[in-house]
Amino acid sequence: AQGLNILIGYAGQISLGHAAFMAVGAYSAALLAKGIDINVAGNLMEIGPFPFWLSIPLATLFMGIVGLIFGLPSLRVKGFYLAMATLAAQFIIPWLIENPLEHWTRAPSALQQIPAPNFFGIILDTSYEMYYLIVPLSVFLMLIARNIIRTRTGRAFISVRDNDLAAELLGINVFWYKLQAFFISAMYAGVAGALLAFDRGSLNPEFFTLEISVALLAMLVIGGAGFPLAPLFGVAVFEILTSWLIPAVGPLLNSALPTLLPFIDSTNISASLRPILFGLVLVIFLIFEPRGLAYRWEILRISWKIRPYSY
Repeated sequence: AQGLNILIGYAGQISLGHAAFMAVGAYSAALLAKGIDINVAGNLMEIGPFPFWLSIPLATLFMGIVGLIFGLPSLRVKGFYLAMATLAAQFIIPWLIENPLEHWTRAPSALQQIPAPNFFGIILDTSYEMYYLIVPLSVFLMLIARNIIRTRTGRAFISVRDNDLAAELLGINVFWYKLQAFFISAMYAGVAGALLAFDRGSLNPEFFTLEISVALLAMLVIGGAGFPLAPLFGVAVFEILTSWLIPAVGPLLNSALPTLLPFIDSTNISASLRPILFGLVLVIFLIFEPRGLAYRWEILRISWKIRPYSY
């Protein structure tokens, strides 16, 4: 979500294929950790396996390069058309993963037992232990993202987002900075995918569906794209809704709605209750808080800072 905030919130370039970018990072890190067998002119050559602390940066860099490829359409298209171009990644990348090229002898089906991370002699083989790696790394990456916006590159991102024509007239290479935004955003997705791979211990293409990409966009809508704390607010509210609130309200509505809507099968009601409730909450946010919770937080923070002269 933090990487997507850099791309959408600051650079103004939309992406509907971020889950596929996570898939590239996850499978790249898993392959590097287990080793890659490549058939070169009939000779089997093995690359790796690489240690955990090296496989994640390599997978992240590779994902950044893939992000550059899918960022190339931003030269000619933007808005809805760019969204459709990035949506292609959501279909192309999973297909390539499920149907590996002939020279890859280790197919995705072999990635069911990813080696546990060995962090300089410390084996992180449970989610509890991975927590102490993932959370500090997430905080560190959020600080990096916050400081990127303060640099010349970050100011160029905001200029391109606000008015790309005016930015170009000011001497900003619009296409170059759009590619940089895709590169950085894809690298963040690659880190997330790599950590997911080591945390789960196995991979499945079902982890990286279009639904995940849409959920990431929903997090930014709730949090408020373009603010440093937007991903934090968005992810927190999304998890509260999907893990606590909707499961708590669901059984009550599941028992009441069949009586109110007798013409609909109760099985269909229970199956569609979760997306309906989440969509309703998202619409409410768009109506009453279109700029997101991070914007409201900034207003409250500034009002508290200048009290009692809030006018």
